[in-house]
Amino acid sequence: MNPNLIQAARALPPSLALALALALAACSGRGEPAAPAQAAATPPAPRAAAEHDALPAGWRRIGGETVPSVAAGAATLPATVHSDDGVDVQVDDASRIIAGGDDIIAVIEALGQGSQVFAAPTNATTHAGRAAPHRFLFNRTTGVEGVLSLGGTLFLGNSLRRHSDLAEKLRAVGQDAAIIDDLQPAPDKVRKVAAAIGRAAAGVALADAVQTQLDEAAGIATTTMRKPRVIHVSATGAGGNPTVAGADSASGKLIALAGGLNIGTEAGVANFSALSNEGVVAAAPEVILVTEHDLQLFGGADGLWKAYPTLKQTPAGQAGRVWVMPDLQLKYTSAGSGTGALALARALAALPPA
Repeated sequence: MNPNLIQAARALPPSLALALALALAACSGRGEPAAPAQAAATPPAPRAAAEHDALPAGWRRIGGETVPSVAAGAATLPATVHSDDGVDVQVDDASRIIAGGDDIIAVIEALGQGSQVFAAPTNATTHAGRAAPHRFLFNRTTGVEGVLSLGGTLFLGNSLRRHSDLAEKLRAVGQDAAIIDDLQPAPDKVRKVAAAIGRAAAGVALADAVQTQLDEAAGIATTTMRKPRVIHVSATGAGGNPTVAGADSASGKLIALAGGLNIGTEAGVANFSALSNEGVVAAAPEVILVTEHDLQLFGGADGLWKAYPTLKQTPAGQAGRVWVMPDLQLKYTSAGSGTGALALARALAALPPA
């Protein structure tokens, strides 16, 4: 890292310094990556959650305790649903669901139908995902034969980028397949997932409960004029490199709704993107957010500081103000988005004056 660049970044207003650092990182051949390439290629294996029960001084866990849910009920099938890739799909049987991500699974759990999750991603953290009879790697290269071999009755993808081609091919051979894209408001996703598994009415009620929590969080954010600078760091997202949440990420939108200024949004980065060591200093975050699963992937607190060594030089790092949140209350839009927004809004509103 270049000490002169870091010193120059500190002398500028955060927004200008961050733009400068991002431009330098983009133009440089090295780009001062936040972590060595070899470390990114082989991320540390997740540790048991119990090993992270004790957090360093200043760190805290925040998260909502009330994730809305409804009682399990009989499905009304067949049902015709509009997939996010523009196709109307008739779903005849949702008893064995192949789910593309934890955001989808969390909604199914909140609808009381978690036992219908038949296959889940290998990195699933939800209870129903971990308990699924089959675990599978879902990405752009996932093949039709592999999905069909699982013996599911319904494929629910969660990404237009990764699953559109797969869903089209599955339908062509008679497999029910719909996509509920990850980049949409939580209440919309809840309604769509519920409709796809024959619980449309229950989905409306569940979505309303999530929206009520989101509205309450937004109301808390209006009680103060201060917009704390927040950076959400992730262990994945840029070819295995550590990243920060950008403008169109679920967490970026949740941070803004809860009353914070998302660093990635200010920088103009998309989704989850890498940020240089100089960029981290220039961002001057007052709060660092990380999810439980990402903290495990980093290898705990020491791994987080190693991945982003200059985080310790920021206001948040110097104060030890690192907040750990459940993945499904921060990183994804799902049934837990409302309670996560409430917890974050309350924590931000309680910060001392700058």
